[in-house]
Amino acid sequence: MNSSMIGKIEKAHRYAREPERIQFNSLDATFRGGHDEYHVKLNNGHWECSCHTFSSHVVGTCSHVMAMQQILSPMLLEHDRYGEEEPVAATG
Repeated sequence: MNSSMIGKIEKAHRYAREPERIQFNSLDATFRGGHDEYHVKLNNGHWECSCHTFSSHVVGTCSHVMAMQQILSPMLLEHDRYGEEEPVAATG
């Protein structure tokens, strides 16, 4: 193996230890849940999941999206890590 390729491999290993260098702009993944496979997507800051909980739950998230947010956290923009925005407490 030539020295140029060795340098590239070493650089790749260094980059792999620095996941914050990567930023996802969109994502389309299959998540194998406990009962079925679900399609989880991130596109333009909006998460989607094909599971029943995501579409029917008031909070607008599910365990599949939350797991993806935790796994990919260093590579996501802050608002993509935890959802659109935190709920604001009512005053008055």
